[in-house]
Amino acid sequence: MLALSRLPKGPIRYAVVPGFSKPGPHGSIALIASSVGLCHLRLTARNIKETRNWLAHECPTAQHDPELYPDFQQQLRDYVAGVKIRFDVPVDLSPLTAFQRSVLAACATIDYGQVVRYGDLARQIGNPLASRAVGAALGKNPVPLVIPCHRVIGGQGQLVGFSAEQGIALKRWLLDLEATPQKLDMKTTHQKSARRRKILIQSQ
Repeated sequence: MLALSRLPKGPIRYAVVPGFSKPGPHGSIALIASSVGLCHLRLTARNIKETRNWLAHECPTAQHDPELYPDFQQQLRDYVAGVKIRFDVPVDLSPLTAFQRSVLAACATIDYGQVVRYGDLARQIGNPLASRAVGAALGKNPVPLVIPCHRVIGGQGQLVGFSAEQGIALKRWLLDLEATPQKLDMKTTHQKSARRRKILIQSQ
């Protein structure tokens, strides 16, 4: 599992919650918060015990808090049950640069079930030639799902990059989940949802 990037200053709390399906491709979800808000969300293929051991190593002074943002934990459960939802949880992006925060703020406006291209976000922040820099900033997104970087795709409609443990396979799974009311697994074909994504891109 990748090491955590720089954490905000001050006390840190964490919780580990079950992954998306039983059995499923995403064993557990790590939530890490500062006194300001959620500063990391990790989608992992590890079980809860393995993820807690990793967190104890990465954040030895952090406090385990199983009741960390209980409403948000319920929102996660609703999301994977197919509920169209916009997550409501405070976030702490203070370790990021101003440019990275501007990209993530633009990304946060992408609605459930929609996709945009990297170039679209570059234009939205007023820097149309910065597609690669936008991609790099999204790669630093510490709170996927909350800031839905999985909804940003390549200029030709291709799935490009995702910093979660399962990479593009997980990105595809999330887009497929949002494209259909039924729960999917990693083996589900994505041809129909890919066609839907292409139609959405062409209509923008």
